[in-house]
Amino acid sequence: MLYTLFEYIESHYDIPGARLFQYLSFRAAMSMILSLIVAMFFGKRIIRFLRKKQIGETVRELGLAGQKEKEGTPTMGGVIIILAILVPTILLCDLTNIYIQLMIFAVLWMGMIGFVDDYIKVFKKNKQGLKGKFKIMGQIILGVVVSVVILYNSDVTIRMNKDATYKEMVQNGEILDVEDIGGDYVDVHTYLTNVPFFKGNQLDYSKVLPLFPNNPPLNAALIFIPLVIFIITAVSNASNLTDGLDGLASGISAIIGGTLGIFAYVSGHTIFAEYLSIFYIPYSSELVVFSACFVGACIGFLWFNAYPASIFMGDTGSLTIGAIIATMAIMLRKELLIPILCGVFLVESISVILQVIYFKYTRGKYGEGRRLFKMAPLHHHYQKLGLHESKIVSRFWVIGVMLAVIAIITLKIR
Repeated sequence: MLYTLFEYIESHYDIPGARLFQYLSFRAAMSMILSLIVAMFFGKRIIRFLRKKQIGETVRELGLAGQKEKEGTPTMGGVIIILAILVPTILLCDLTNIYIQLMIFAVLWMGMIGFVDDYIKVFKKNKQGLKGKFKIMGQIILGVVVSVVILYNSDVTIRMNKDATYKEMVQNGEILDVEDIGGDYVDVHTYLTNVPFFKGNQLDYSKVLPLFPNNPPLNAALIFIPLVIFIITAVSNASNLTDGLDGLASGISAIIGGTLGIFAYVSGHTIFAEYLSIFYIPYSSELVVFSACFVGACIGFLWFNAYPASIFMGDTGSLTIGAIIATMAIMLRKELLIPILCGVFLVESISVILQVIYFKYTRGKYGEGRRLFKMAPLHHHYQKLGLHESKIVSRFWVIGVMLAVIAIITLKIR
């Protein structure tokens, strides 16, 4: 809203300072500051309201240190994160941008699903919350929307040189729409993505499973749509599993969000994209502003969620931040970097999967189930070993930073 207003003022009136809103760096900085202010302002009031209504966490007895002290801590704090993201996004982002529209949809959609889940747990006193099949259905719907928009919306393009590769792709029908911007470059709607560690750095989804040689769009859809659904579901649920210690999920998410902001900046900058041999994605630089909102929201929430937590994010927050991370990575064509960038989420999920598989295997073989870890997800295993949760969270943050750095340097490692 403010972006559009100042764009109009700058084009019609000669008012000093109006042009500031055209600068990405200024809007990104203002977005982060505003999201922090929103989180601080609403956070106190939401916590006070939840305490007044006695909307607190019911903690299962798991034999963990400090567990009883968390009984009754307000939950559904994800509302703080959502507000701190949406307010600066609406005010400072270009709302006509397809990437911003898709991110707003992802926030609202998964926020609604998480809120319903928390509402059932807290108000209906049903510890199971929303049935798993409905959560999965919601994640599938988001995955379908994101993948279909990326595949078929003409505004989602990459910029290519009119070289032999481009001409071959046109001849093979691998490009749907072409907008000639003049010179040696064109904006094309295609099915390419960046591949880390490989010199060519490109993967064409229409060629992964060429079941229909004369129909590249269908080939791409058969691979890309299920892949996007899987990624969004996996990252969203992994974020949910990671939200088990004070400040863990919010801190890791802030690190990942900042890294995605760097990816958005270089992908939306012609010189950096050419130097790094990655796709220049027109209009994707607007995601820098959104990522600033996201990082500010996570840090603002961390103010209240750091040990000892004054509030938990609940599924309202954990499902939403996972969906945001997955959707942004997919739009920036960095989905294949998710196992590295979201390595903490990945390990937490794998620990749960291995625990279940090993328990079932040993129960069938020995008549009683045995555990691979003292407790899953992995952060609880370290709690059982006697580490204080603040130390566990800090070390996981350090690992998150290391993984973020590795993800960034993959831009040049071929």
